[in-house]
Amino acid sequence: MSNCCSDKAGELETLKLRQASTLKTVLGINVAMFAVEFVAGLLSGSVSLVADSLDMLGDALVYGFSIFAVRRGQRAKAYSALLKGIIMAVFGLVVLGQVAYKLAVPQVPAFHVIGVIGFIALVANGICLLLLWRHRADDINMSSVWLCSRNDIIANSAVICAAGAVWVTESAWPDLVVGAAIAALFMKSAATVLVGSARELREAQS
Repeated sequence: MSNCCSDKAGELETLKLRQASTLKTVLGINVAMFAVEFVAGLLSGSVSLVADSLDMLGDALVYGFSIFAVRRGQRAKAYSALLKGIIMAVFGLVVLGQVAYKLAVPQVPAFHVIGVIGFIALVANGICLLLLWRHRADDINMSSVWLCSRNDIIANSAVICAAGAVWVTESAWPDLVVGAAIAALFMKSAATVLVGSARELREAQS
């Protein structure tokens, strides 16, 4: 019986170490891509790239919280997920503000910059998704992290589509629509994570 408990504890410790290692890797990728996308978004006048860069920054913060929570109890993981949900909601509101500004001050963004940077971001997030795949069902902490990464793939694909549409239409509207859609995705994911974390907190307190 004692051997069984010891083996189980060892397995849990190994799992935590693997989770932390994976999170540190995807954290580095997201910090680098945030810098690249944010600068490119500002220089090209693209709302969708700025929105996607904020998504990267939000994910970097999320991974930081997740690394903190990995070696802690269920309540800490639930609070970590709660903070992630709040971050997602805040960035969603920021992007909506950016869309409103671009509507007031129209500018056709540089479609070639959007397309190239969007593709690079897609590859980077594809790597993150693959790294996180085996941890997606570990617990509420890793589940929320995997959800963020999955949403990134959707957002990156939309950014690339926006680049093509801007090129064809010679209009900023596709970029604005994608930016607003990413903001909506932020808000939807925030709601999902917040509901899940609230449920976990109730269970931890009961």
